[in-house]
Amino acid sequence: METFLGIMIPFLGTALGAACVFFMKRSLGDLVRRALAGFAAGVMVAASIWSLLIPAIEQSEDMGKLSFLPAFIGFWVGVLFLLLLDRLIPHLHVGSEQAEGPKSKLGRTTMMVLAVTLHNIPEGMAVGVVYAGFLAGNTQITAASALALSLGIAIQNFPEGAIISMPLRAEGERKGRAFLGGVLSGVVEPIGAVLTLLAAQLVIPVLPYLLSFAAGAMLYVVVEELIPEMSQGRHSNLGTVFFAVGFSVMMVLDVALG
Repeated sequence: METFLGIMIPFLGTALGAACVFFMKRSLGDLVRRALAGFAAGVMVAASIWSLLIPAIEQSEDMGKLSFLPAFIGFWVGVLFLLLLDRLIPHLHVGSEQAEGPKSKLGRTTMMVLAVTLHNIPEGMAVGVVYAGFLAGNTQITAASALALSLGIAIQNFPEGAIISMPLRAEGERKGRAFLGGVLSGVVEPIGAVLTLLAAQLVIPVLPYLLSFAAGAMLYVVVEELIPEMSQGRHSNLGTVFFAVGFSVMMVLDVALG
């Protein structure tokens, strides 16, 4: 039950954020979107380091000076995996006019949802693999540290849900459909978490590789999407400040609860 709740917490964050479409009349302003992107980037960077990469290296201590190797390999596989998805799946980032990926006849709404779904995949995987380590009795991963990761991702998913549902509403979608779009973008997280959890349970020896895989995928999203979004135009320091806020929040959660 504890694991199920932990897996669902990030999705709940997305759903609550998407519900903002029922209470807010105006779309999110440029400065607000930039601040939220910076906050999300900070959370994801801190989570990648404290919740994923450091535990991956610690679990490989018996390899001596090569204890970095599983983390190094998993990290690069995660980066290349997201790069491949980026090229294979048509998607449109919020605030952008030009779609990325292969040419497609999909509508703007669908491609906007796909863009957010893309970078929710590694977040779901991260939660799944951390809970897999906890269930396997891994001493480096406690219930509290797994919960800290879930809470951190849920916190940054709340504005993410609003970032997708509010522009969908501005595009002319009804409130219900805009909310559903925001929710659907987050569905991939619990699905990815469960699949990763099952895979990790079968192959516990590769847990360090899976942890660092999720870290590589998350950091790809940060550098490819969130940092450019938070740095565009004037007042780019706002995104930087909120990056630091997000990083601090996740760091405190992980260390205090872990």
